[in-house]
Order: sequence, then C-alpha cells, then structure tokens
Amino acid sequence: MLKTLLRSTRISWGAKNVHMYLLALTYASSVDPLGFLMGLFLVTLLWGGLYSLNDLTDIEVDRKDRMKSSRPFIENHVEPWRVLVFIGAIIITSLLVSYILNPIFSLIMLLMVLNQFIYTLPPLRLKDTMLAPLASTATNTVLRLASASVLLGGLLVVPPPVYLMMYLAGMGTYLMYKERGLMTTAVSIIFCIILGYAYLEGYISILQILIVILPSFIATVPLYLSNFTERERMVEIADFIYHRVLMIFYLGCIIILLYMKGA
Repeated sequence: MLKTLLRSTRISWGAKNVHMYLLALTYASSVDPLGFLMGLFLVTLLWGGLYSLNDLTDIEVDRKDRMKSSRPFIENHVEPWRVLVFIGAIIITSLLVSYILNPIFSLIMLLMVLNQFIYTLPPLRLKDTMLAPLASTATNTVLRLASASVLLGGLLVVPPPVYLMMYLAGMGTYLMYKERGLMTTAVSIIFCIILGYAYLEGYISILQILIVILPSFIATVPLYLSNFTERERMVEIADFIYHRVLMIFYLGCIIILLYMKGA
C-alpha cells in the first residue's frame, strides 16, 4: 500500500517545480541556499499530495484512458480513506513547515491547494469546464514561480512579462496534452511575441533563454507532434525528456547557481 501511495505522488513531476525555481534563481541577486532548497522541497512535497488527490478523484475516468491505465490506484486498490489521510498529512505538514519558513511563501502554497481543489473537486471541478486551460497548468506554473520569487526577496524579483510568458507556456502545455492543436498554435505564437518583447526590453537574457526556456521548448516538440501522429509514443518521449532528463539538468543548474551566488 505504501508503495502505491508513494507512486501516486509522481516524484518525477517535481521537474515542474525545479524548472520554475531555476528560472526565479537566475534573477536573484542574493539567496539563502538552505531556505531556497527547503522551499523547493516543500513545494514538491505539497504537489505530491495534490497529484495523489488528482489520481483519486479521476480514477474512474482514468480507467477508460489507455495512457493512464498504469496509474497506481488503478493497478493497486487502496481504500479511499487511507489515500485521503495520506493526502491530508502531506498538505498539512507542508503548509505548517512553509509558514515557519516564510508566511507569504506559505500563503502561495495555500493558493496552490485552493486552486487544485477548485480544479479537481466538485461542485466546481474546473477541469470539466471550458475554463480548464486557464486554471490548471497555467495558473500552477505562475504560483510555482511566485513561491520561488518570494524566497528570493519578493514577487517582483521575476519581471511581470516573464510571469505572463510562463502562464502562456503552462496553458500551451495543457492544450497539447488535450490535443487542441489550433489553440496550442495560437498560444505559442503569443508566447513567442512576448518572449521577443521581454528580450528586447531586457526582461530576459539570451543566456536565460538558452538554459531555462529552450530546453523545455525542445521537450514540448514531441508533445506537439502527438497531436498529429503516434500519440502515445510522442507523449512518452516528451514526458521522459522533461520529467527525467531536464529535471536532472535543471537541478544541476540550481546547484551551480547557488554555489556561484554564495561564493
């Protein structure tokens, strides 16, 4: 049972947190390495619980999806009350410790929880509405980035145009997973326009683009292609690149930057 519960936290999906924390770190003039890494750990812990909640609430829908048939609660039955206790323990623990670390950071963590509750749970359950692209990966990406920024000195450590870029990037990723090719293309074009503006206005450097933006863009190429051919294989390739390869790469970049900024 414990193995199933731990699998449901999707540890490799912590790449989304690592990615946004690296982006925020590239803007920091000073940093408390221990506090920053603790924040990254707490956000990843929290999202482990929220992913478990998602798997629990979507179990009947996922049974009908061949690509999700290997989800832990489908392969191995666990009593729902045990899952809820597990989720509750993770959420409460991460929120309490985050408050000790930084109250504003804790508030952003709470917003992540509320956003996911609204997205996942009835009666609202936005994931079943037309608002889903606006409230899922897009909003969560911004909240991840904001949580890192707060630990580095404040929300505006990261420039507003970059927040908007990441919101659009999250929305585009969601749309690709949902096979909405036309909307994905439109969002991607807007993203590129804002990226160009941010670069020309000095909000983002070419080095930041090469290290933080370009690798994740490359990872989405097979995901985009999955809308047209070999869906399962293309999605698997995209997931492997982003959640495995890039997570290691981004973690390495964080460690190097922390060392350089602390030297």
